[in-house]
Amino acid sequence: QVRLVESGGTSVQAGGTLRLSCAASGSTLSVNCMAWFRRAPGMERKGVARIYGGIRSTDYADSVKGRFTISRDHAKNILYLQMNSLKSEDPGIYYCAARYSYDRWGCPVTRRDARDAYNYWGQGTQVTVSS
Repeated sequence: QVRLVESGGTSVQAGGTLRLSCAASGSTLSVNCMAWFRRAPGMERKGVARIYGGIRSTDYADSVKGRFTISRDHAKNILYLQMNSLKSEDPGIYYCAARYSYDRWGCPVTRRDARDAYNYWGQGTQVTVSS
């Protein structure tokens, strides 16, 4: 079992920056694929970014490319999401997710059903963007 605990969500102004963290504990060696998802108000949970394996292969939703950066500190078992140039469409509950995948293709973020691939989830952290 892997436990994921997100933190860092708060209210920021549009154009501002924010860094989310996800602390992983338990059988962390059993997961090599970690991702951030967002659930906007009234919307389904959608992938934002993912990082895979020791090669740290990353992928992003088109809406955040160039603004968000996902990273993982393996020594501390912490996943990060650096969010820059925040926009009005970025608010929501951000969830950390994890799974084990044999390859990066099994570590999705942009597929419509990406969330179904992950078996470990955190409780989420709220991000609000004010204009």
